[in-house]
Amino acid sequence: MALQTEYPVRVEVDYPERSSRLLALLAILFFAKALLLIPHFVVIYFLGIVALIAAFIGYWAVLITGRYPRGLHSFIVGVARWQTRINLWLLGLTDRYPPFSLT
Repeated sequence: MALQTEYPVRVEVDYPERSSRLLALLAILFFAKALLLIPHFVVIYFLGIVALIAAFIGYWAVLITGRYPRGLHSFIVGVARWQTRINLWLLGLTDRYPPFSLT
């Protein structure tokens, strides 16, 4: 087993030169900004359940075949990306509203 020099997951967020004052005001009123994410929360809740089932199936696939199915891997990574984009917007690290996308 080769020793990896860096962790296999990397999250990068560009530092914005300017930030939206309106979004900062909504962040102060945290509940107001969270209301804007309700559609994301609903969709990501159900995708999270499906991702857990996909991970369970992936564990069995690894146990039987020694390989994680590429489609399951891509789906779970997409859900994690979407959750990360939601959290970054909610925490004010980016002004770009998260898209409804797994990519």
